[in-house]
Amino acid sequence: MLLPLLRRTLPGVGLRWQHRAAVEVTNEPVLEFKPGSPERQALQKALNDLKDKTEEIPCVVGGEEVWTADVRYQVSPFKHSHKVAKYCYADKDLLNKAINAALAARKEWDLRPVQDRAQIFFKAADILSGPRRAEVLAKTMVGQAKTVIQAEIDAAAELIDFFRFNAKYAVELEQEQPLSVPPSTNSVVYRGLEGFVAAVSPFNFTAIGGNLAGAPALMGNVVLWKPSDTAILSSYTVYKSLLEAGLPPNVIQFVPADGPVFGDAVTASEHFCGLNFTGSVPTFRRLWKQVSENLERYRTFPRLAGECGGKNFHFVHASADVPSVVSGTLRSAFEYGGQKCSACSRLYAPDSLWPRIKGRLLEEHQKIKVGDPVEDFQMFFSAVIDQKSFGRIQKWIKHAETSPNLSILAGGRCDDTVGYFVQPCIIETQDPKDPIMQEEIFGPVLTVYVYPEKQYQDVLRLIDSTSPYSLTGAVFAQDKAVVAEARKLLRNAAGNFYINDKSTGSVVAQQPFGGSRASGTNDKPGSRQYILRWTSPLAIKETHKPLGDWKYPYMQ
Repeated sequence: MLLPLLRRTLPGVGLRWQHRAAVEVTNEPVLEFKPGSPERQALQKALNDLKDKTEEIPCVVGGEEVWTADVRYQVSPFKHSHKVAKYCYADKDLLNKAINAALAARKEWDLRPVQDRAQIFFKAADILSGPRRAEVLAKTMVGQAKTVIQAEIDAAAELIDFFRFNAKYAVELEQEQPLSVPPSTNSVVYRGLEGFVAAVSPFNFTAIGGNLAGAPALMGNVVLWKPSDTAILSSYTVYKSLLEAGLPPNVIQFVPADGPVFGDAVTASEHFCGLNFTGSVPTFRRLWKQVSENLERYRTFPRLAGECGGKNFHFVHASADVPSVVSGTLRSAFEYGGQKCSACSRLYAPDSLWPRIKGRLLEEHQKIKVGDPVEDFQMFFSAVIDQKSFGRIQKWIKHAETSPNLSILAGGRCDDTVGYFVQPCIIETQDPKDPIMQEEIFGPVLTVYVYPEKQYQDVLRLIDSTSPYSLTGAVFAQDKAVVAEARKLLRNAAGNFYINDKSTGSVVAQQPFGGSRASGTNDKPGSRQYILRWTSPLAIKETHKPLGDWKYPYMQ
């Protein structure tokens, strides 16, 4: 996949250039899984293989499988009686051992040519695209309650794209060299960071876990990966795929752990040099605070990258296409149970269109099926991830039931008898500043505020000031002047901004993802600039003739 390296040397001055054509990479095709298709048959076999099975998943430290006494279980969200994985938490001593094992491998790994490191990730992508595709999809479906299409766009397409495009960007980065003026040659070496990187990944995207650990590793870093407790099963498959592709065992240490124990251990080490994080705002703030308190002990200033969710909006103007608004909002708000960082949870509709929008929303809402995504591929979404999430969402629905400003238009029934099921809930608010419009819920709850049509500019300002987050947002309008106005007034309200499209569904290399404010550091995974976060460039000047007299001409 990597094109041959061409070299030429300029006569007389000893300058050397390296010429490479661009590495050709395209986005992984999203398979359709139609009845009778080969991919559907392979997936159904993989799902059958997981039925009532519990996979044992150890910590992997220093290339060895390790079990501690703190044994845990990951359960299937839509059938919590099924323990899909048995795993254990790494304790402080084991985490320190993981740090030492990683550091021992750092220099050799960092010195490996980037082409060699990239080939490992190209091969891992090929493994996930081919022989392990059905397996990682099945484990994502069973372990994280994703439907077939949500698993496919995540654990297959997005993860494969992360590996391939990051590898492409890493190889091409070496071409970005400074000017050389005779008699000197200038170059930049893109080194890994000095120390180890801690990767903390969430449950909601298998791909994010692979990228949080994989991107720093690709750039020559060693990593301690703490996967989410509720995504252990799929994360371990990703980890094994990397090893199968040739990743040396000590480059990534696989260490499930209690969050505070992990945070305390990694931030206490003098060799801590980076955090790659996706999760909640309180957790990221806690880790950032720990880093600042320990700053004097570190050998280098740590790089902190984080993505922390959002309170994402759909703004509808009177010129909008109503069917697009309805379809886009239903998908954004409810696919994967509203558990995407980018999910729409607040809708602003003009009073002139609201009767039509409301009628279509409620009509289509009745068609949404919620249940077991393995037994019935007709399900639009399944259970929310765990009991804690179920309880949090249930409290918000009770808030809507008791608040004089809120009225439930549809859905909201909660039942955790078999799995953690929450029916998609649509709420209307009279108060655009109600807490339900400001705080992240991370569940299938959509709140609508109906505004006077002519006050749309005030509403745009309201959107920008309502929530502390700034992740994704969408504007639905056919009036180009309104779109231009919205782009200006909402310039800082989102890191991913959509026009006449839903607020979810970013694609690697097409819509690099991330937001600012409370949503994170906006480092844009899926882009060229993201991999630069995990390098420490070394600029080198080599002069090819004696320096001569120390005196300057003006001194003569």
